[in-house]
Amino acid sequence: MASVNILVKKQMTSASIDMTKGIGILGGTFDPIHYGHLVCAEAAREQFKLERVIFIPAARPPHKDLARLTPALHRFNMTVLATISNPYFEVSAVELRRPGLSYTIDTLRQLRRQFGPAAEFYFITGVDALAGLLSWRDPAGLLAETRFIAAERPGYPGSLLNELLAQLTPAQRERIHRIQIPAVAISSTELRRRVRAGLSIKYLVPETVEQYIVKNRLYREPRD
Repeated sequence: MASVNILVKKQMTSASIDMTKGIGILGGTFDPIHYGHLVCAEAAREQFKLERVIFIPAARPPHKDLARLTPALHRFNMTVLATISNPYFEVSAVELRRPGLSYTIDTLRQLRRQFGPAAEFYFITGVDALAGLLSWRDPAGLLAETRFIAAERPGYPGSLLNELLAQLTPAQRERIHRIQIPAVAISSTELRRRVRAGLSIKYLVPETVEQYIVKNRLYREPRD
């Protein structure tokens, strides 16, 4: 870790935000980030007319086996490389800088302090992940802090949310929006498997990310 430099991309400030538009937030382990993440973020930005989408690599996600994760700094750097060409995409190291487990509610409240009460957040995630919202820390607080954009993709229909929606109040259900994204069936798990097997990941991740993986010899050893 000591020999790995952190890459920097211009960060968004509250002074540069158009408060009449929403701010997209896309969190994840990004291990590695791939075109599926990027397509989802751009589709949400366009459909909901978002001012920006902030990518937030999770440092210590509570639902993951931390021993199997690639070091957070590598995942952050790959996210910067993948998003640097899009002026509407930003990358935040907020979870890398905060000690302890990376709870989404803590991140949202930290962003709220940064951007103020007028900012409208839209947390972008897959319908499969959002279906488990009630197992997240403080789900009521999450629904108060942000709207959710649930991305439907191949194999993950919107019906996965039915059980969750049945347990929410009408006002809470109105804070969940669905979006269908182009059929980009890519998974980080499959990308790691391909690298270990010596197979190509070209055209599945941005070229800069592919080069970073090769240079830093990531995913050569099994973690899954």
